Amino acid sequence: MHTYLTTAEVADYLRLKERKVYDLVRQGAIPCVRVTGKLLFPRHSVDLWLMNHLEGDQATARPVPAVLAGSQDPLLEWAVRESGSQLALLCQGSGDGVRRLVEGRAMLAGLHLLDAESGDYNRPETLGMGGMRDLVMVRWATRRQGLLLAPGNPLGIRRMADLVKSGVRVAHRQPDAGAARLLTWLLHQAGVAASWLQFTEHPALSEDDLALAVRQGEADAGLGVEAAARRQGLAFVPLHQEHFDLALCRRSYFEPPVQRLLAFAREPRFLERAQALGGYDLGELGRVVHNA
Repeated sequence: MHTYLTTAEVADYLRLKERKVYDLVRQGAIPCVRVTGKLLFPRHSVDLWLMNHLEGDQATARPVPAVLAGSQDPLLEWAVRESGSQLALLCQGSGDGVRRLVEGRAMLAGLHLLDAESGDYNRPETLGMGGMRDLVMVRWATRRQGLLLAPGNPLGIRRMADLVKSGVRVAHRQPDAGAARLLTWLLHQAGVAASWLQFTEHPALSEDDLALAVRQGEADAGLGVEAAARRQGLAFVPLHQEHFDLALCRRSYFEPPVQRLLAFAREPRFLERAQALGGYDLGELGRVVHNA
């Protein structure tokens, strides 16, 4: 069976009428994605949706490992250590975080995935998470994204179109990272085709890796958060404000590692650290932005 099912295939798979499948899509109840106007259903997400609707002894489900997956965030990474949360960090991009959360291999996932059509961030139904009936998303921060450049900005890069200049090497993230999705969107907004850019051979797997590539001269520019630029002493051109959220299952919200992390985020020295790192707006920190 294909990884992505059509409407007819998922209806047959679930033994439902196609009309009922469309009803579930309109209600945002079943996980799906829309590609050029066509609905596709990730089979593993549909299976998860079914498992989440089991009746009976769901309380015997296996424990979720105390792992924070998803996108790297400098402030979050520091808070995990300083809070004594005992969360293990496994930050390999937002897309990887979604998969680990869906499959029960992470307690939390840090996400900043832009929906190009709506301009919204971290919409469960577009991420294959619409079937998680116990999904909760908590706002961590609004972050400033922009171009990370060599100290002093010797190439005079001020906007996305400047990346097309001859010889400019652009660092990039792995395809399912939130920064990769944002880069595609910003290029489109600027009328720049990705094929016009000279990308580095290998993707950077984290914010810090990308910043270090620019700092060491392996790249001339890259898209990342202001905090990463400051940590490496890089020049920074702000371009976009984005939402960074923590996704988790409702039961995990009350687990000690999560509670320790959120409690620490209310302490004065946490705010001081955020101000020192730069590029953070914490006005909505802790707000539940989605509760299935």
